[in-house]
Amino acid sequence: MDIDLPLLWFGVIGFGLMMYVVMDGFDLGIGILFPFVRDREERDVMVNSVAPVWDGNETWLVLGGAGLMAAFPLAYGVVLSALYLPLMAMLAGLIWRGVAFEFRFKADDAHKPFWDHAFAWGSYVATFSQGVALGAFIGGFEVKDGGYAGGVFDWLTPFSLFTGAALLAAYALLAVGWLVMKTEGALLQRMRDLGRPVTWAVLAALAVVSLWTPLAHPAIAERWFSLPDLLFFLPVPVLVLLVTWQLLRALRRSHSALPFLLSLAMLFLGYSGLLISLWPNIIPPGISIWQAAAPPQSLGFALVGALAIIPFILGYTAWSYYVFRGKVKLGEGYH
Repeated sequence: MDIDLPLLWFGVIGFGLMMYVVMDGFDLGIGILFPFVRDREERDVMVNSVAPVWDGNETWLVLGGAGLMAAFPLAYGVVLSALYLPLMAMLAGLIWRGVAFEFRFKADDAHKPFWDHAFAWGSYVATFSQGVALGAFIGGFEVKDGGYAGGVFDWLTPFSLFTGAALLAAYALLAVGWLVMKTEGALLQRMRDLGRPVTWAVLAALAVVSLWTPLAHPAIAERWFSLPDLLFFLPVPVLVLLVTWQLLRALRRSHSALPFLLSLAMLFLGYSGLLISLWPNIIPPGISIWQAAAPPQSLGFALVGALAIIPFILGYTAWSYYVFRGKVKLGEGYH
């Protein structure tokens, strides 16, 4: 039986991007929540909760980008050409927040507020840029003769700006769940109180995107409401409402990992809705994964390396989170 290498590579890249959203989402969310927490010691606890693990989170972004270049060079060329500006802004934000992350630990009392603001702004810029790129990707790209044929600012639309703001709320929700799991005392209660309006904001954003997308793109509407895709899509909104209800209950009662796991489930449901909407296209609106795939020899050769390295990344990540499990207390740090 022949192995469908493009499909397998699509799964590898999709897994890598989902892991990045999970791992770096709450990391970026810590910076997004900084303006809502004024106490300096509580900010230190927030940063210390991710200090032992944050360096490895972008590994998944590198894996996704490198996999896209190796397996789907057409998609790599089109997407990077179309989204050059928001992706450069994302990288600038990630670099700036990384510098701020390190410098805020070494800064004196006079300069620490500057690095706190830098950490927050880097998180906002990186997250918003990712959301804008996602919105532009859903909107699709103009491709001609195997290359991007659109304009420099085609990514700048009301929909992409909205998805940028929506991703800010989504990452903030992940950070709330993470801090409920990792902190205690006044900061824990603050996260519980903040988690409820953030949850409602994420639910509202999902509802708006779910209405806006089929109205703006008839092809996606046809896919949603035709069989058999309708059978796959119908459970998604029901599950989103169920997870939201359970998350609001967990934020009132729990200080365990449940709010974090439910926020991950909510994000995963949004991710699954995106896959259902765009499948099987890797360059919306009309280029499939098989049309954009590299030659089989290249796919097979690169897949050997990817399947060899992914277990090591998973093992290192799991070990890091296991070693630094438990609550982070005031005055305690890893850095």
